Amino acid sequence: MEPGVKRERYRRLAAQLGELVVKTVDPTARMATIAAVLHAKMRGFSWTGFYLLRDGELTVGPYQGPLACLVLAAHTGVCWAGIDRGQTVVVEDVHAFPGHIACDPRSRSEIVVPLRDRDGAVVGVLDVDSEHPAHFDDVDRDGLEPIVALVYG
Repeated sequence: MEPGVKRERYRRLAAQLGELVVKTVDPTARMATIAAVLHAKMRGFSWTGFYLLRDGELTVGPYQGPLACLVLAAHTGVCWAGIDRGQTVVVEDVHAFPGHIACDPRSRSEIVVPLRDRDGAVVGVLDVDSEHPAHFDDVDRDGLEPIVALVYG
Protein backbone atom coordinates (compact mmCIF):
# COMPACT_ATOMS: atom_id res chain seq x y z
CA MET A 1 0.00 0.00 0.00
CA GLU A 2 1.32 3.43 -0.94
CA PRO A 3 2.55 5.32 2.18
CA GLY A 4 0.13 8.25 1.78
CA VAL A 5 -2.85 5.92 1.43
CA LYS A 6 -1.73 3.88 4.44
CA ARG A 7 -1.17 7.03 6.52
CA GLU A 8 -4.70 8.23 5.71
CA ARG A 9 -6.19 4.83 6.54
CA TYR A 10 -4.52 4.90 9.97
CA ARG A 11 -5.81 8.44 10.52
CA ARG A 12 -9.38 7.33 9.75
CA LEU A 13 -9.05 4.22 11.91
CA ALA A 14 -7.71 6.25 14.84
CA ALA A 15 -10.71 8.58 14.58
CA GLN A 16 -13.16 5.66 14.33
CA LEU A 17 -11.56 3.83 17.25
CA GLY A 18 -11.48 7.02 19.31
CA GLU A 19 -15.26 7.27 18.94
CA LEU A 20 -15.75 3.59 19.80
CA VAL A 21 -13.54 3.28 22.88
CA VAL A 22 -15.02 6.27 24.73
CA LYS A 23 -18.03 4.09 25.47
CA THR A 24 -16.06 2.27 28.19
CA VAL A 25 -12.96 2.73 30.32
CA ASP A 26 -12.42 -1.05 30.46
CA PRO A 27 -9.00 -1.72 28.89
CA THR A 28 -9.90 -5.29 27.85
CA ALA A 29 -12.93 -4.10 25.91
CA ARG A 30 -10.85 -1.38 24.30
CA MET A 31 -8.09 -3.84 23.33
CA ALA A 32 -10.64 -6.26 21.87
CA THR A 33 -12.21 -3.50 19.77
CA ILE A 34 -8.84 -2.20 18.56
CA ALA A 35 -7.64 -5.69 17.59
CA ALA A 36 -10.88 -6.46 15.75
CA VAL A 37 -10.97 -3.20 13.78
CA LEU A 38 -7.28 -3.28 12.83
CA HIS A 39 -7.44 -6.93 11.80
CA ALA A 40 -10.51 -6.34 9.62
CA LYS A 41 -9.41 -3.06 8.06
CA MET A 42 -5.65 -3.37 7.45
CA ARG A 43 -4.47 -5.50 4.56
CA GLY A 44 -1.74 -8.00 5.34
CA PHE A 45 -2.38 -8.28 9.09
CA SER A 46 -2.41 -12.05 9.72
CA TRP A 47 -2.42 -11.85 13.55
CA THR A 48 -3.42 -8.75 15.50
CA GLY A 49 -3.54 -8.68 19.27
CA PHE A 50 -2.18 -7.83 22.66
CA TYR A 51 0.21 -9.53 25.04
CA LEU A 52 -0.01 -8.34 28.64
CA LEU A 53 2.49 -8.38 31.49
CA ARG A 54 1.01 -10.41 34.33
CA ASP A 55 3.14 -11.48 37.28
CA GLY A 56 6.33 -11.19 35.23
CA GLU A 57 4.93 -13.20 32.31
CA LEU A 58 3.82 -11.98 28.91
CA THR A 59 0.39 -13.56 28.45
CA VAL A 60 -1.91 -13.37 25.44
CA GLY A 61 -4.79 -10.91 25.66
CA PRO A 62 -7.51 -9.98 23.16
CA TYR A 63 -6.58 -10.89 19.59
CA GLN A 64 -7.76 -11.76 16.09
CA GLY A 65 -6.22 -14.43 13.90
CA PRO A 66 -4.91 -17.97 14.29
CA LEU A 67 -4.26 -19.61 17.63
CA ALA A 68 -1.64 -17.73 19.66
CA CYS A 69 1.08 -18.71 22.08
CA LEU A 70 -0.46 -18.34 25.54
CA VAL A 71 2.70 -17.26 27.37
CA LEU A 72 5.90 -16.00 25.74
CA ALA A 73 9.29 -17.00 27.13
CA ALA A 74 10.72 -14.16 29.20
CA HIS A 75 12.98 -11.63 27.48
CA THR A 76 12.93 -13.57 24.20
CA GLY A 77 11.50 -12.61 20.83
CA VAL A 78 10.00 -9.48 19.34
CA CYS A 79 7.26 -8.90 21.93
CA TRP A 80 9.72 -8.97 24.80
CA ALA A 81 12.05 -6.70 22.81
CA GLY A 82 9.21 -4.15 22.72
CA ILE A 83 8.74 -4.52 26.49
CA ASP A 84 12.45 -4.43 27.34
CA ARG A 85 13.26 -1.51 25.02
CA GLY A 86 10.07 0.41 25.78
CA GLN A 87 9.71 1.33 22.13
CA THR A 88 8.12 0.09 18.93
CA VAL A 89 10.02 -2.69 17.16
CA VAL A 90 9.64 -3.26 13.41
CA VAL A 91 11.01 -6.54 12.07
CA GLU A 92 11.24 -7.05 8.32
CA ASP A 93 12.20 -10.75 8.59
CA VAL A 94 11.18 -12.52 11.79
CA HIS A 95 13.37 -15.52 10.94
CA ALA A 96 16.44 -13.26 11.15
CA PHE A 97 15.42 -11.82 14.55
CA PRO A 98 17.43 -13.42 17.40
CA GLY A 99 15.18 -15.51 19.64
CA HIS A 100 12.06 -15.07 17.49
CA ILE A 101 9.15 -17.08 18.90
CA ALA A 102 7.26 -18.76 16.05
CA CYS A 103 3.67 -19.03 17.24
CA ASP A 104 2.58 -19.18 13.58
CA PRO A 105 5.18 -20.48 11.12
CA ARG A 106 3.55 -18.47 8.30
CA SER A 107 4.54 -15.19 9.95
CA ARG A 108 7.27 -13.37 8.00
CA SER A 109 7.32 -9.83 9.46
CA GLU A 110 6.12 -8.18 12.65
CA ILE A 111 5.55 -4.91 14.46
CA VAL A 112 5.28 -4.61 18.24
CA VAL A 113 4.05 -1.42 19.94
CA PRO A 114 4.41 -1.00 23.72
CA LEU A 115 1.17 -0.53 25.66
CA ARG A 116 1.50 1.99 28.49
CA ASP A 117 -0.90 2.51 31.38
CA ARG A 118 -2.03 5.94 32.58
CA ASP A 119 1.19 6.32 34.61
CA GLY A 120 3.37 5.61 31.56
CA ALA A 121 4.50 2.14 32.66
CA VAL A 122 4.75 -0.50 29.94
CA VAL A 123 2.09 -3.12 30.73
CA GLY A 124 2.01 -5.04 27.45
CA VAL A 125 2.29 -4.75 23.69
CA LEU A 126 0.21 -4.69 20.55
CA ASP A 127 1.67 -7.39 18.33
CA VAL A 128 0.87 -7.53 14.61
CA ASP A 129 2.18 -10.24 12.28
CA SER A 130 2.11 -10.47 8.51
CA GLU A 131 2.71 -13.35 6.15
CA HIS A 132 4.52 -10.87 3.85
CA PRO A 133 8.20 -10.00 4.37
CA ALA A 134 8.98 -6.35 5.21
CA HIS A 135 5.27 -5.55 5.49
CA PHE A 136 5.67 -2.96 8.27
CA ASP A 137 7.48 0.39 8.24
CA ASP A 138 7.58 3.79 9.92
CA VAL A 139 4.10 4.63 8.61
CA ASP A 140 2.76 1.63 10.56
CA ARG A 141 4.71 2.74 13.63
CA ASP A 142 3.34 6.27 13.39
CA GLY A 143 -0.18 4.99 12.76
CA LEU A 144 -0.30 2.31 15.44
CA GLU A 145 1.29 4.16 18.36
CA PRO A 146 -1.61 6.64 18.85
CA ILE A 147 -4.14 3.82 18.38
CA VAL A 148 -2.48 1.77 21.14
CA ALA A 149 -2.52 4.87 23.36
CA LEU A 150 -6.34 4.78 23.19
CA VAL A 151 -6.41 1.70 25.47
CA TYR A 152 -5.66 3.79 28.57
CA GLY A 153 -6.11 7.27 27.07
